[in-house]
Amino acid sequence: MNPWIILIIAGLFEVVWAVSMKASDGFTNTVPSIITGIAAFISFWLLAIAMKELPLGTAYVVWVGIGAIGAAVFGIIMFGDAVTALRIAGIALVAAGIAALKFA
Repeated sequence: MNPWIILIIAGLFEVVWAVSMKASDGFTNTVPSIITGIAAFISFWLLAIAMKELPLGTAYVVWVGIGAIGAAVFGIIMFGDAVTALRIAGIALVAAGIAALKFA
């Protein structure tokens, strides 16, 4: 499978574990806590597979960037995080950085 597809899926699982970690309320809620562990394992495993073919810096930054953007968006949607121009600009800059690394 294409390492970029694997990396994107790894990043999406990073979003899952970040959101479920927030929902776990400090690991006091069982189901979100279990989801956090499973999603984190899958995310790291897929990242490791993608890193077999992609440069370390590129793979890691893209993975973190997908997670950061996803967590920020879900934070706004699910947890009422503030929507400000600066927050949106930051998300856009992270997305631009991911795109730059993909095409570098």
